[in-house]
Amino acid sequence: MAKLGKRTRAAREAFAGKDNLSVEEAVALVKSNANAKFDETVELAMNLGVDPRHADQMVRGVVGLPNGTGKTVRVAVFARGPKAEEAQAAGADIVGAEDLMEIVQGGKIEFDRCIATPDMMPVVGRLGKVLGPRNLMPNPKVGTVTMDVAAAVAAAKGGEVQFKAEKAGVVHAGVGKASFDEAKLVENVRAFIGAVARAKPAGAKGTYMKKIFITSTMGPGVSIDVGNATGE
Repeated sequence: MAKLGKRTRAAREAFAGKDNLSVEEAVALVKSNANAKFDETVELAMNLGVDPRHADQMVRGVVGLPNGTGKTVRVAVFARGPKAEEAQAAGADIVGAEDLMEIVQGGKIEFDRCIATPDMMPVVGRLGKVLGPRNLMPNPKVGTVTMDVAAAVAAAKGGEVQFKAEKAGVVHAGVGKASFDEAKLVENVRAFIGAVARAKPAGAKGTYMKKIFITSTMGPGVSIDVGNATGE
């Protein structure tokens, strides 16, 4: 515990007095202080000036990170016949129809992304209460309800990240691993922030991006200058 305490104190001292950094400075600071025994995830949290309870202020989208997430993504696909075979060939971890629905209804959810062909949505729709709260419900707006299941599986496996504003207007996501090169993390951070910026809803009033924070799994967080992050 003493060793962990020293590490935590050292990290807090390194972050003390630092605020509104450039993306490059913030990434360097977070990366240099990610000293856990495992490869920490680098995470972004963005405070947006929206109230997602209103349909015209919902922020939702998907972005392919140029350097991937560093995470192994398990993909489930609801499909039948040739499309099921296509999904399996593309590398889907779980493929099924009513049988997969029953597995999920039983509480066994061993996947991070869920894809479905349009004809399967009446079946998948019965799982709304299970998949919805976990942000796993297939949605055509983010490309997870599609006939091109092979492309959707490849995108999910290749570093595609979905995002959705929570009740308080916060969007968060993992954008890489602390072991990534700084330049690759910077590219991923800018790609994610850019995607959220482009997803600004019509009903957003006033300042859209209020604050952006970056942190690692076990480390302190630091704010990023919003103007620098978006190129404004």
